[in-house]
Amino acid sequence: MSLKTTLIDVDALAALAPHDVLIVDCRFELSDPASGARDYAQGHVPGAVYASLDRDLSDLSRQAEGLGRHPLPLESAFSALLSRWGWRDGMQVVAYDAAGGALAAARLWWLLRLVGIPAAVLDGGYAAWTTAGKPVEQGEPAPHPRSDVSLRYDAAQVLLDHRTVADGASGQLLDARGAPRYRGDTEPLDRAAGHVPGALNRPFADNLDSRGHFKSAVQLRDEFTTVLGATEPSRVVHMCGSGVTACHNLLAMEHAGLHGSRLYAPSWSGWVSDPSRPVAKGEE
Repeated sequence: MSLKTTLIDVDALAALAPHDVLIVDCRFELSDPASGARDYAQGHVPGAVYASLDRDLSDLSRQAEGLGRHPLPLESAFSALLSRWGWRDGMQVVAYDAAGGALAAARLWWLLRLVGIPAAVLDGGYAAWTTAGKPVEQGEPAPHPRSDVSLRYDAAQVLLDHRTVADGASGQLLDARGAPRYRGDTEPLDRAAGHVPGALNRPFADNLDSRGHFKSAVQLRDEFTTVLGATEPSRVVHMCGSGVTACHNLLAMEHAGLHGSRLYAPSWSGWVSDPSRPVAKGEE
């Protein structure tokens, strides 16, 4: 079986044999963190397990370390999570959420990429699945845990040190937040408004069409190239508010054939954890 590594559509997911795929429901609302689990309990793609952005895809106990609002889980914790889900080498992993992959599904996709596991995001999310009339189920699948999963993050794909961002040596920052937050017009979540000096803006919502599906690879490539100019994809470093929606831009670039960009995981919330760091406002 040829594994999908960026996006998968509803029909392709439905055609996979249950034992060949690990499906993960990542629905989550920042304003109501418990809502995703409630939605999952009411109905989900058959066989899907549930992942909470706060509990499973982040380690909130590490916020005081200056790593942003959604610090990465420890490698041991993420390995244990995959063990509980019954992941095995060679298995297709598919993540979905209610926002076209724009929130936690892309975060899980990126975490899996960080440990070398091919994964895909369901294009159009849960809405695409139900709109297509595909079956849903309630209740949790029977667990098939493993005890031999031990994975390590690829340090070359992630930036954690604010100093490497500040001096510009790491590459061109690309901020995935909406334009008003990037410009510093408003800041509903973090201690200061604005953006890291030198960062460009590409709102993650621009990756989707009016149906909540990703735009074509050709259109995405043209749009990212318009923003980035001649910057090589490998020199692009994505960021957002807390390292979550930035993954959507990274996924979009990979889907567009613009390979090798990285993530500044602490993102804006990590940057402004130190009031001495400079803040820019307006457009770059």
